[in-house]
Parts: sequence; structure tokens; C-alpha cells
Amino acid sequence: MIQRIDRMDEGGGETGQVPPPVQDLGATNGDLLDAYSKAVISAAEKVSPAVVNVEVEREGGRRARGGGSGFVFTPDGFILTNSHVVHGARRIEITLSDGRNASADLVGDDPATDVAVLRISAHPLAAVEMGDSRSLRPGQIVIAIGNPYGYQCTVTAGVVSALGRSLRSASGRLIDDVIQTDAALNPGNSGGPLVDSRGRVIGVNTAVIWPAQGIALAIPMHTAKFVASILIKEGKVRRGYLGLAGQNVPLPRRAVLLHELSIESGVLVVSVEEGGPAERAGLVEGDVIVGIDDQPIGSIDELHRRLTEERIGTASMISVLRRSGMARLPIVPEESQA
Repeated sequence: MIQRIDRMDEGGGETGQVPPPVQDLGATNGDLLDAYSKAVISAAEKVSPAVVNVEVEREGGRRARGGGSGFVFTPDGFILTNSHVVHGARRIEITLSDGRNASADLVGDDPATDVAVLRISAHPLAAVEMGDSRSLRPGQIVIAIGNPYGYQCTVTAGVVSALGRSLRSASGRLIDDVIQTDAALNPGNSGGPLVDSRGRVIGVNTAVIWPAQGIALAIPMHTAKFVASILIKEGKVRRGYLGLAGQNVPLPRRAVLLHELSIESGVLVVSVEEGGPAERAGLVEGDVIVGIDDQPIGSIDELHRRLTEERIGTASMISVLRRSGMARLPIVPEESQA
């Protein structure tokens, strides 16, 4: 016997309704893909006119040519790109999306964040719209536009794979809050824009992790804008230095408990530069730095973050473990020339 099972509505009575037809998943998927394509197309068409090809000429025993990408971010000719694309360039040539060429002046570059600003004299110029990189979420669609291997205005798309990554810059400092994406990047993409689905720039493409596939990194726009504003105003970003070499080391558990430290690692001083701020302050090899101005220092990267422009020329108090005791020494950071 075939047993009949009636569907019940929320009130407990029989509905007597015919089940809804099976949804046409093919049509739904097609609509989604069309919407995705339209978003990518729209973003690319909006941003591509502002994307430029950056070609540099360097003197290094012999002339060496190389290049990358960039994008106009103000109508009066300021261009954002990567520091590693233009650092040390003897001559910089820009090719606009409409084929025009222009010589560019280096306004300033900051190897510590891999951001550089150029300027050209050309009119009219299309400029990008800046987005808010702090509002990004993993899984969000992003589009990269650049000139890999000289192929102008190449468009690739992917998603935000992760946020809050770190990247070691050419200067040795750590770049924080880096965006990870799986949008395909290749040599020549460096300095190009990473944009959201509305065509707003939320990052500056900077690196690919080799030999991994689908791991690319971009400097977040809030960092790039901050650095660019300083470069336009002053030509460089000022940072402090102490004149020492160090390495990260774990702290003895006994010292952590004895001095009530909130960290379990510090910076071992392995050498001190003659005549530098550290030597003048009395730091010696074997000291372990654990704080500056009552802020804990657990690593070299943390020490770099604390050496901001505000500390240059201003006395700070550095805390070090020395033998079994704690020493607090006044130190005056100088401006880094790196």
C-alpha cells in the first residue's frame, strides 16, 4: 500500500497545494555570471583610462631598462606606483592609455611602504576614484589592472583572499595590513590599481609570492594615500633610527615574571654603530630591548613601528634587560637616511 503524506501549513491544516516547480538553476547561474561580468567590465572601463605604463632607465654600470604600472590619482598629474618600480631611476617615461607619452618627475618614494609618487604635465587626464580599503572583507570581488610584460591595460579578477597580511619591504621594514588576493599578477603589474566592483581603487598591486599560484599582495589604499600625501608635501617620509643591529630572541621565563613583562620576546642588541644614538645612550652588545617609552617591544618590527617621525630628535626612554636586571636609558633617535 502506498501511504499518502500530506503537507501541513503552519496552522496545522492541509494545504492541498501543488509543490512549486523545480527552479531553473541554469538560468540563475547564467544571471549571476552576467552580473559578475558586467561588474568587472564596468570597473575596468571606469579605471583603465587612468592606468599608465611606467618605463624607467637606470644607471648601474650599464643602462638598464625596466618598468611597471601606475595610475593617475589627481587630475593635475600626480601618479601612484611602487617604490621598487622607480627607485634609483635616471629617467622615467609614462605612456598613457590613449598612447600619449610624457616624461615624469619623481616627487618622492618610500621604500619602507613600497609607495612612490610621480608627476607629469599632460592634459586632459583621467583620474581614479579612491575607495576605502578599511571596509574590505575576505571574499569580496576585486579587479587588478596593469601592464604585465608590456601588455597594456590587462584586466584580471579575483577575490580578497585575506586581510592584515604583512610584507617585508626592500628597506627591511615590515609593511602591515597588506591585502592578499588571487587576482592574477605578473611582472609589470607592480604599481597598478586593485579596484572593487564599483571601480574604486582600494590597493596598489605590489608583489606575487613565488612559486605559489594565486597569492598576490597589494598595499592598502589607506596606507598609500597617507604616504602619498607626505611625499607630495615633503618628498620623503621621515623615520627614526637608533644605530644598532638586533635580532629577535625569546625572553627567559624568570625575567618575564620578575619584571612583570607583558611580552615573551625582545630584541637582542648584536652590534652598536659607533657614534650613533644607541652608543651615546649607553646600549651595549648583549642588551635585550623590551620597551620604549613604556610601550612593550617584542620584535625588531615592533621597534621599527615605534620609531616614527615624532620621535626624531626627541628624548625617549628605552628599557633593556642587562644581565639579570632592568636598565632604562634615555635615547634620542636620529633621522634615518635609508
